[in-house]
Amino acid sequence: MEKETSKVGGLLSVLIIAVVTIVVWYQFFGYAIIKPKLTNIENELFGEAQAEPVLLDIQSAEEAYDAILNKSTKEFIGNYTIDDNFLSWFASKYGVETLEAIASYAELSDAEIWYDMTGASIHVLWNNYCQETGYEIVSTQDTYSRDAQSSYETVLDFTGDFSLADGTGVGEFYKENVKSDVTDFFSPELVSELHRADILTINNETTYTTRGEALEGKPYTFRTNPDYTSQLNVLGCDVAGLANNHVYDFGEIGLLDTLDNLEANSIPYAGAGKNIDEADDPIYYIVNGRKIAIVAATQIERYYNYTKEATSTSAGVLKTKDPARYVASIREAKKNADYVICFVHWGTEGINHQAADQKALADAFIAAGADAIIGGHTHCLQGIEVKDGVPIFYSLGNFYFTEQTELPHEYDTAIAQLVIKKDGSIESRLIPCQFKDGYLTMLTDGEDYRRILDDVQSYSSGIRIDNDGRIISDK
Repeated sequence: MEKETSKVGGLLSVLIIAVVTIVVWYQFFGYAIIKPKLTNIENELFGEAQAEPVLLDIQSAEEAYDAILNKSTKEFIGNYTIDDNFLSWFASKYGVETLEAIASYAELSDAEIWYDMTGASIHVLWNNYCQETGYEIVSTQDTYSRDAQSSYETVLDFTGDFSLADGTGVGEFYKENVKSDVTDFFSPELVSELHRADILTINNETTYTTRGEALEGKPYTFRTNPDYTSQLNVLGCDVAGLANNHVYDFGEIGLLDTLDNLEANSIPYAGAGKNIDEADDPIYYIVNGRKIAIVAATQIERYYNYTKEATSTSAGVLKTKDPARYVASIREAKKNADYVICFVHWGTEGINHQAADQKALADAFIAAGADAIIGGHTHCLQGIEVKDGVPIFYSLGNFYFTEQTELPHEYDTAIAQLVIKKDGSIESRLIPCQFKDGYLTMLTDGEDYRRILDDVQSYSSGIRIDNDGRIISDK
């Protein structure tokens, strides 16, 4: 009995010494090592703790005016000419109390305060002010407002190449089989998705004209019945991307007819124009209190010059083989919008893996302020990357399109989707689709659905694509 008591006492002594040792070690060394790791885990789960903003006691409109006019940073006021007139307009729309609440922030540097207080960003507020007062009305050109499907998020969908051109497999199939419109050949799920998007951008890879001559020496030239321009409306197209290597296939007159037919159907277009100023103009959409810019340019052709770049006196496209002009357009759009989406034609046909020149251009676009980059031209799907938080879909390939006179049996394609959340974050997603014998289907599950996601992931770096098509950055 004494031996057992002695043994228990010895174990208890060892345990006490061990506990004391651990406590002493933790006090002197462990806290410094473990605390940062616990903080990192807490930040990953719940986000970093933000210091509460310092608020001032603003008790009158005069004090609010004085505070905003004298302590706002350029970023806070969006680099606009904020003055008494703007503040008077704002107070009449949102109330003096709201103006005083904004002015009460000791630091007026975070422009998100405007959105938090009103549901509209400073860019949207300025646009509305200009529209209602006529001040600097030029700033509201090419700007469209749209009611969103949901107040909690804004959905933007982007497709690859679309054409119903004469003499092509898809174009002739359409003419021979159409009963109502182009949606006869799209699955109901796909039509619903295109119509559900708050902003739908389609790469329009053709001309709408009956005039002009096909460019001499060019292997493939596309001309579509001008009456078919309306099919873009049927699909719900909000922006027709014209920065590509086929919108000029029938010369300047063919491009001008294309622009006229798009305008006649009330379809905004980006990436081409009657002159260079029009070609590099962004298209702006205001949705859910945020202003979104879509800017388009083409790197193609890299080795030929069939497709002419617009000049001050001639129609054409905006090119970005030398990115300087397009980068300037991105920077300008960033000054006037909350988000800038680049819609770019680049890469090498038939190559699934994005090349070094595409990556270098993407870096330049991101440095200029791009919030997302959507690419096309290669007639096949390419990979996806996320750089500095910016999603890059290198190429969406063909959507409803073929260069050949024969109808393709099948090919894979996809929709790139960006979802701007209420908190301002962007979620990106890939929606697989499949073309078979003239019919285009949106896939939601099954072997082909997962295969397309896996294929695109294999062309990508630094990202994963989950089973819902969401792009998840590994960085």
